[in-house]
Amino acid sequence: MNIAIKRAYDEAAASDGYRALVDRLWPRGVKKEALQANEWCKEIAPSTELREWFAHDPAKFSEFKKRYIAELSENNLANELLKRAKDSGTLTLVYSAKDTEHNQAVVLADYLKTLK
Repeated sequence: MNIAIKRAYDEAAASDGYRALVDRLWPRGVKKEALQANEWCKEIAPSTELREWFAHDPAKFSEFKKRYIAELSENNLANELLKRAKDSGTLTLVYSAKDTEHNQAVVLADYLKTLK
């Protein structure tokens, strides 16, 4: 299975396969119909405390990644997401952050690739 990431503000495409919103908060200004997500996985998103601490500061990204992976390792949510998306060919992690390199979807995609 391919794992991709895509901003919530980018248009959905058939090639996205199974689309999972991986933000704890709904993206501002995006209607449910426009997002075309198969599910909203707010439980798999970083905890509120971690999200607020990180505040999308690239200087904190390395530490954020360690802490987020630790959170992911404490439960089976990532494996469950992979199982739900397995028949789609592609799992697209949808996120709303402006920074395309320093966000939870990047970390989650890398983590999911280690589980496949």
